[in-house]
Amino acid sequence: MFKHFLSSSRTISFLFLILLNITVLSQDTIDEIIVTADFSERNAKYIPSSISLLDSEYIENSSNQHFEELILSIPNLNWSGDGNRARYFQIRGVGELEQYEGAPNPSIGFLVDDIDFSGIGSVATLFDIDQIEILRGPQSSRYGANALGGLIYMKSVDPSSEKPSKIQVRIAGDDEIAAGIALGGELKNSENIKYRMSIHHHKSNGFRANRALNREDTNQRKETSIRYKLNWELSENLLITSSNMFVDLDNGYDAFSIDNSLNMLSDNPGKDAQKSVGSSLKAIYSGNDLYELQAITSIANSKITFSYDADWGNQASWLPFTYDYFSQTKRNRKTMSQEIRFLSSDKSNFSGSPEWIIGSYFLKLNEDINVFNTGDYNDPIYVYSDTLNTEFDSNYESLSSSIYGNFNSGIGHNSEISLGLRLENRDTDYSDSDSLSMSPSETMFGGELAFSKGFSENINGYINFNQSYKAGGFNLGIAPEEKRSFDKELMLGVETGLKSIFKDGRLQLNTAIFYNRRKNQQVRVSKQLIPNDPASFVFYTDNAANGKSTGLESNLRWIQNNTIQFYVNLGILKAQFNQYRDQPTLINRDVAHAPRYTINTGIDYRQPNGFFAMLSISAKDEFYFDVSHNQKSQKFEIINMHFGLEKDNWSVKFSLNNLLNEDYSVRGFFFGNEPPDFPSKLYTRKGDPRQIGLKYEMRF
Repeated sequence: MFKHFLSSSRTISFLFLILLNITVLSQDTIDEIIVTADFSERNAKYIPSSISLLDSEYIENSSNQHFEELILSIPNLNWSGDGNRARYFQIRGVGELEQYEGAPNPSIGFLVDDIDFSGIGSVATLFDIDQIEILRGPQSSRYGANALGGLIYMKSVDPSSEKPSKIQVRIAGDDEIAAGIALGGELKNSENIKYRMSIHHHKSNGFRANRALNREDTNQRKETSIRYKLNWELSENLLITSSNMFVDLDNGYDAFSIDNSLNMLSDNPGKDAQKSVGSSLKAIYSGNDLYELQAITSIANSKITFSYDADWGNQASWLPFTYDYFSQTKRNRKTMSQEIRFLSSDKSNFSGSPEWIIGSYFLKLNEDINVFNTGDYNDPIYVYSDTLNTEFDSNYESLSSSIYGNFNSGIGHNSEISLGLRLENRDTDYSDSDSLSMSPSETMFGGELAFSKGFSENINGYINFNQSYKAGGFNLGIAPEEKRSFDKELMLGVETGLKSIFKDGRLQLNTAIFYNRRKNQQVRVSKQLIPNDPASFVFYTDNAANGKSTGLESNLRWIQNNTIQFYVNLGILKAQFNQYRDQPTLINRDVAHAPRYTINTGIDYRQPNGFFAMLSISAKDEFYFDVSHNQKSQKFEIINMHFGLEKDNWSVKFSLNNLLNEDYSVRGFFFGNEPPDFPSKLYTRKGDPRQIGLKYEMRF
């Protein structure tokens, strides 16, 4: 695998040769990295699991609008390009690819300022985001929200009198224009109340040209985000934090073409729009010497429209046939969560006392779905015609109630043992317009046992045994009767790793190796019921298999001197089915969207006069697009470059994303969509081509 990778990556090899000829000259240090998603907000090097963190400096330097554009820099993280923006994520091969129908039950948790957007991660715009944390593997005994495969946590900039306000403007190719402002500080006449507010708007065409309509904006991106945070120190021992957000993604959706190009032929382009409002309120009481009390309440309301021209063509392109289909799904999701945590206090008078947490978590979710499909087909040669006009409505409610705990204690010299447990009950109620009504209830159990040891002041090692779960459920709409429901999934895992810092903090190296077994693995499969009806796909989940995965994550950061630093992020993954009841041919086949390698490396060059330049190269191996077929993507490498000038209160930056205009795919379907014979064919959605941009920022 490595030989195959290196033989196709001469640009990466050349970059490494440059890095090897740079010598160490000074004593710059790496700042302490705090994981805010961990219950005690600990230093990342002491947490016994694999973590990737993107700080505000890295996010700003990337000059990107959305989290999906940063995913190539994160080992063993992938996304499904099923819509205009990334909504579904896969960590170590675990995660959904789409959800046209079905009860929401995501494998990957996604939170923004403690507000749960799991499964609807399109809200991940980046303006005024302070840190993004990717916690791989189960986090069930450390955090309220449970997730089978991992957690992504986005944290916006906290209120502070020291954090500068800013105005930012960006123009770029694809007719992109974006502008934002962020303000913060102390409220007038009150030193105990601090605020931070921001507003940002982005608009671009979406990199597609619709030849049928003579338009370049049918896949457009119009994205507005507003955030407001408030910190109120009511007393020395009581802090209240309020986070509020509004994200309006009014995006088009016209991303697939008959010839797999960026030229569209659809006469009825769709939408991939999401409007989300969310708030969280966090109260921290630290007046007791034995414990700290935290209470977190959050609510969110999201309205989502996903529609598309299902035939991808127009009247002229299909002559002499009439072939015109359209599909629209409207989704309204409301969530409300309440979490209460008791944590060991850092005021304890007992030296070396254990660190612990006991918590409860409740999540109520309500989701209404309306699916509307229309279509006409007429074949004058075989004298066949068909008309489609169907509508489907459903209502889903669930209540998840959990208790969890984690206990850390020192044992021996520089060693620590950690035990975590979680118990969860999930009650659901479902009804739809097809007269299906179900109310299953399920109780699940998870936990972890970890051992950590400090081998020296600079090196920490750990081993972690864990069990995580994902609730069972049922399939909606048209599905085989014997596949109407499916059972819960369990994942058993072990992970071991080293976290180290050398040379006065100038060299940081972290490595983790993992092995997971998935029992009753839930697999989302699809089937086209009617060959000439592209809207007749059936998507359903089944306990089709047992699986296993092995892999590695490693990241290296090396500050060479005041001028140069470089980094390397590497992910290796082998995630496969080792059993598959209905399709034996899939045994030992890789799961979908699980590339064997992901790598990101880069150089950051800065001069004392403010000039800077950055070069990054990202590479990804081929991966299967889906379980229902054996079609793969092509491996690819993306080069990004940024350079500019930065002063105390302003900066200007030029960016060149996808510098070599690499042609690559982020999603693929294999089915028949071309009359009259409808031969099965691979259709892919392309990633974004080269883009040149200019960003100006003023701080005050």
